[in-house]
Amino acid sequence: MYPNVDKIKEILLKESYISEEDSAAAEAASHDSASYIEYLIRAELLSRALLGQALAESYGLPFVDLETNPLSKDDINKIDEKVAREQRVVFVKASDKVVALATDAPETVDAKELKKLFPHLSIRLVYTLPEYLDQAFELYEQPLETRFSQILESSQRVAPEIVDEIIKDALSFKASDIHFEPQPDTVVVRFRVDGMLREAGKLPREYYDNVLNRIKVESGMRIDEHLTAQDGAIQRISGEHEVDLRVSLVPTVEGEKIVIRVLGSYVQNFTFSDIGMQENHSKIVERSIARPFGMILTVGPTGSGKTTTLYALLKALNTPNVNITTIEDPVEYKMRGTNQIQVHEATNLTFAKGLRSIVRQDPDIILVGEIRDQETAEISVNAALTGHLLLSTFHSNDAATAMPRLADMGIEPFLLASTLNIVIAQRLVRTLCMQCRYSVPATDVIAELHVPNDLKLSKYFSSTENVYASKGCSACNNTGFKGRLAVFEIIEITPEMQELMLSSPSTREIEKLAREQGSQPMFEDGIAKVRRGYTTLAEVLRVVSLPGVMGAKHDDS
Repeated sequence: MYPNVDKIKEILLKESYISEEDSAAAEAASHDSASYIEYLIRAELLSRALLGQALAESYGLPFVDLETNPLSKDDINKIDEKVAREQRVVFVKASDKVVALATDAPETVDAKELKKLFPHLSIRLVYTLPEYLDQAFELYEQPLETRFSQILESSQRVAPEIVDEIIKDALSFKASDIHFEPQPDTVVVRFRVDGMLREAGKLPREYYDNVLNRIKVESGMRIDEHLTAQDGAIQRISGEHEVDLRVSLVPTVEGEKIVIRVLGSYVQNFTFSDIGMQENHSKIVERSIARPFGMILTVGPTGSGKTTTLYALLKALNTPNVNITTIEDPVEYKMRGTNQIQVHEATNLTFAKGLRSIVRQDPDIILVGEIRDQETAEISVNAALTGHLLLSTFHSNDAATAMPRLADMGIEPFLLASTLNIVIAQRLVRTLCMQCRYSVPATDVIAELHVPNDLKLSKYFSSTENVYASKGCSACNNTGFKGRLAVFEIIEITPEMQELMLSSPSTREIEKLAREQGSQPMFEDGIAKVRRGYTTLAEVLRVVSLPGVMGAKHDDS
């Protein structure tokens, strides 16, 4: 539990961990302790380690970083779960005379109660951050199926409790999607974590109808409809944050399948570096968004992080002196200081009709969730041509392909050349767990990949160069990966590129000029991230083809 904003501010300023200016900026962008801290960390004004050290000093206690030094299940079980959660403590280590217990609330710890657990040892408190303590508490959790059994045996309110447990687990694993997949005799529950689906548990089929109805009621769907697709939404509170859940239901031959997309409420603290953008790319983007009008496109397949990148751009543009209006389907993130419109086909509020209305609302900056058809493309180009900065997403495999595809949709080459500022293509790769990664020779990694020699991966690395791999540990749930970032390709529309666009060029011609002007292929951006230890070569090859290699499979699921 963090102290209130005033107390945290006092602690950080007293020992000069941050400046008065940094604190004022964080206060202006926040509404509680968590968002104040998050601003400082995302803006790279403060690290979590320094924050923990500062708060520990304020309590007169040593600081222990439970992320760098994660606890084991044996450690956590040395204190009963009920006591641990009530007292906000976990076991860290013990010697012959002293036991060290970590807490985030030393002022509320009942030392006499804890002494009963360790009668022959002296109690020594150390401080850790609330999020690290909550991660440690997750080690108490039993598998979902075990908890399902306990709920079925002891509870009269089966459906609500099972739904609550599933959503709680999904949030703790930072899952982006929850799948309920009906099969003849069971229902499989799977989570998508860091882009990969993993089975979380199985639910007895006879209880699924109640769970299904519970989700339908919470998300505003019709419970008497079983043969058509439905969409809905649920809002939950998780800790100090709101979490939006977007629910999709489709009938299958085995029953109604549910997928719940987990969405964060606010991403207004995102920076370019947070999403994986290197300095050379950040400079191009900053140059582009500084222009008063024009069009910025992010392209890639579904699930490649395009919308997140757009919101990072909006965050940089979101100042009190501009009017930002968005039209999206759905509104995935809520951002303060913007006007967000949800597409609603039932009332005929489409992208095209909504965009026509937005242009009459005196906007400076417009975000269109996706350019899907010719009408939306034409209105978007006209908006960018008439003094607005317009941001949108578009489905194409790479940046160079986006321009011919827009021309195929009926956009005149001279209009496209006049309005387009940059095209950002991207894919998502999983990031290595920093707790269990280790160094390995690049030559060994290339040999193990069994990539055909004509692709010449070895030219990207020296014979003595090392890269990183990971073993898997408790911090990453034994996957070896924790989180994701994007690999980018950015084509800036220079005067030379504008001139080329007037002649309706092919994808290869656009790509050739972009390379001559210094544009970096996505694969090379991925290689740079492999070198810096963010991800693996196999992970980059999973989602990006080598330059000049066509038809590679892109797996952005």
